[in-house]
Amino acid sequence: MGNDLLAFLVMVIVQLGFAGMIIITKLVMDGGMNPFVQSAYKPIFATISIAPFAFFLERKSRPKLTRSILFQIFLCSVFGITANQYTYFIGLNNSTPTVASAIDNLIPAFTFIIAVPLGVEKLGLRSIAGQAKFWGTIVCVGGAMLLSLYHGKVVIGQLGYHWKYAESTGKDVNAAHGNFFLGPFLLIMASLTYAIWLIIQGRVSEKYAAPYTCITLMCLMASVESVIIGICVVPKVSEWALNPIRVISVIYNGVVCTSFAYFLSSWCIEKKGPLYVAMFNPLLLVISAFLSWTLLREKLYLGVVVGSIIVVAGLYGFLWGKKMETSEPEIEDEVTKGKNQSSKSVDLELQLPNSNGHHIESKQISSEAKAEP
Repeated sequence: MGNDLLAFLVMVIVQLGFAGMIIITKLVMDGGMNPFVQSAYKPIFATISIAPFAFFLERKSRPKLTRSILFQIFLCSVFGITANQYTYFIGLNNSTPTVASAIDNLIPAFTFIIAVPLGVEKLGLRSIAGQAKFWGTIVCVGGAMLLSLYHGKVVIGQLGYHWKYAESTGKDVNAAHGNFFLGPFLLIMASLTYAIWLIIQGRVSEKYAAPYTCITLMCLMASVESVIIGICVVPKVSEWALNPIRVISVIYNGVVCTSFAYFLSSWCIEKKGPLYVAMFNPLLLVISAFLSWTLLREKLYLGVVVGSIIVVAGLYGFLWGKKMETSEPEIEDEVTKGKNQSSKSVDLELQLPNSNGHHIESKQISSEAKAEP
């Protein structure tokens, strides 16, 4: 009971941390911070925060780093950090926190779509589990399309009070809906790049059992990549200046949402499994929508509300199918084990002695011998 409650609280804290990242990042970008600059600073602080753990915890157990593994880590840095954060931050800058957190739920579906052709996942449409994963994926993508293409009327208007700093930025968060297609489209691309990273990272984890060193190298490579791209796109030095709220944003994104969240999520995956962790993704949507409504004066539109509900429904359908698929081998193992135990019990019964101390089988043979003329 204690471990279940602790795992629950840990995942709530993780989702709160991610929701805080979305709100603060949206706030500083509305205040004028370029998304390319934000993307360049984040992996730098992430590298600084996680490097000590890689050095002290894995310096004796760290396996040999081959060229093949180093290249795969490089691909992870490109898809999982550099491309992912550029598409995510630019998409968030052209959208709202609610839309961003809703589209995050597409990651399991995209991972499944990519994993099937590669042979990592099986489609299995003949089974109920396979059908649940397939239709859950379709529903998720359909909900995301609704978010991208349909605006609709305002369901929940602006709150009467809000964060004064948000007002000082001079930009209304709802103004992003003037370009409501570009934002969701880039956020969908962010989910796609993250799904690609999950596939590559799974291969890396099998060959290189040093997770902290791996994430440190990824962040270090992404830092170099992001700084080079950022300087090319934003050459003005003044654009790279950090005021207090920007410092809080880049440190929070790098430390809390990379190192801290990585540790907590890894611990919870070890204790409860990856499906348990994935089930908390919709909580990020609820928290982000509430915080954005209360702090950033966001309006909730009909397309966002309906699309978010459809995405979450599809996610849980997919997770239900995945749960059934993972439980089937366990059931088969239990049945096989039960058959083996029953066959062993039959063998033991044939050899059990009776009250006279002789085996039942030998007694029957001797009686038959006496009956012969």
